[in-house]
Amino acid sequence: MDVLFYIHIYICIYISGISKRMNVEELIQKKKIMYRQQGADFVVHCLNPEHDDSNPSMRIDRITGIFHCFSCGFKGNVFKYFDAPISFLEQKRAKLKKKINDRRTESVGLTMPKDLMAYSGNFRNIKPETYKKYEAFTHHESQYVGRVVFPIKDITGRVSAFIGRHMDSTVVPKYMIFPPKAKMPLFPSHANPILGRVILVEGIFDALNLLDKGLSNAMCCFGTRNMDIYKLSMLKVQGVTGLDILFDGDTAGREAADSIVELCDKVELLSQVVQMPEGLDPGALPEDRVKNLKEWLYDEPEEHSIN
Repeated sequence: MDVLFYIHIYICIYISGISKRMNVEELIQKKKIMYRQQGADFVVHCLNPEHDDSNPSMRIDRITGIFHCFSCGFKGNVFKYFDAPISFLEQKRAKLKKKINDRRTESVGLTMPKDLMAYSGNFRNIKPETYKKYEAFTHHESQYVGRVVFPIKDITGRVSAFIGRHMDSTVVPKYMIFPPKAKMPLFPSHANPILGRVILVEGIFDALNLLDKGLSNAMCCFGTRNMDIYKLSMLKVQGVTGLDILFDGDTAGREAADSIVELCDKVELLSQVVQMPEGLDPGALPEDRVKNLKEWLYDEPEEHSIN
């Protein structure tokens, strides 16, 4: 069991006719086992008949049914233990978990540049505290000069890339990624869902602006074509059940948002597109409008657009 991230896969059961066969929770309820949920696990009294476990010390993985007693060491799988059938849905979750773990082992971390200077300005009206939180820096090396640079980390905390935004908006290219062909994960690497949902934007400064002004569940995908099923699966691993897509209001942004909705359907993740008027940029929304956006999305259960 991965104690670092409590890897677990949430498959949303909202489609009529989806498998009704037994899952882990149904099984332990059927066996009348007292339990409580803790993170990605169920905590129960040890199933070892030779262990008098007065203080519950066994954890059962909610996805796979694998159990382990941290007191006596007794371990196994509840489906085999009770000789119960494993549902198709549970098998699907376990396979997805293995794929994610395989992808994680492929990641090779980069090192932070030497002699960097932490950035403490307020470029694009973003507070210094926000820059500090996301480890923004400047550097004297040629590829970094004039740019505010961010380390982009994967879910394991390893740096997979750096992205630098030039502070002179007339400079082309405005953004540079180091190394140039790096695979960009979502930013921030760890989701912070509100009511199970995250809001997805295109660029890093779109996300930073929303995060800076109180929309704590904002994440960016680094471009409309940089979203895939693996990244959506990683969101589900972190407990995300829904995606609110907030792209630019132009035609390209709307088409890209629709394509991500289709991807969400494939992994059974709820999604909706938040309509923005053409020309309105999430990275330039003032604090009062970000506050309104948060209230519209998470305080009132209805479809919304930003006026």
